[in-house]
Amino acid sequence: MSTSVRTRQHHLIQKLANCIEETWQTHLDLEPYLIPKDLGYIEGQLEGEKLIIENLCYQTKQFRKLHLELAQVGNGLDILHCVMFPNPEYALPIFGADIVGGRGGMISAAIADLSPSNREKSLPTKYQEQLANLKNIEFSQPRALPEWADIFSEFCLFIRPDGVEEEQAFLQRVQEFLTIHCQIATTLEALTSDVDVASAIAGQQYYCTKQQQNDKTRRVLEKSFGEEWAERYMTAMLFDSIT
Repeated sequence: MSTSVRTRQHHLIQKLANCIEETWQTHLDLEPYLIPKDLGYIEGQLEGEKLIIENLCYQTKQFRKLHLELAQVGNGLDILHCVMFPNPEYALPIFGADIVGGRGGMISAAIADLSPSNREKSLPTKYQEQLANLKNIEFSQPRALPEWADIFSEFCLFIRPDGVEEEQAFLQRVQEFLTIHCQIATTLEALTSDVDVASAIAGQQYYCTKQQQNDKTRRVLEKSFGEEWAERYMTAMLFDSIT
């Protein structure tokens, strides 16, 4: 599905958005996900410039919510945000990816990870084996994770890509993460232990709590829509943890 904002965004964001959807469609049996009526397409103002947010969501047997968000502020800021929240009955990590593009066509931040979602904060053995076997890629400008970010795995990729070659390398690595994730997910049996399901729920709650501490995202939303709306969007749309 091509969204109106996507066609105007940075080429890396367009390519990654298309890659994510194509990978989902190839490996998963997608079903519609009901987005709150007022949160699918949003318009606002940020420091005098038009802010547009578009959300696309699916669900599957293994995933309670597949969320792809695309946002644009005027002609100076392009954003992609994606999270795959597992159903707690499946012992799966949480795939997440974000890209932030600024003026002049520069990507200031690109991150992707398969984050553990259990109490042990460790990836399942299958993931560790397959991720460790991926070809090592050297990026010239790695970035440091924020202080709150203890939710990410040792395979987390957080960079400022330098040039087209590094952008393509990032795109390829994210596609590899996604493919591994979807292929493993579709082979898993559902958990039967209440203890294991509770661990998965606790892991997702912790992940969402940490992500909600992202002050940069919250400040942008508060400036455009106010504190109450920003809180609702952060907790009901972006990082809605399971109770």
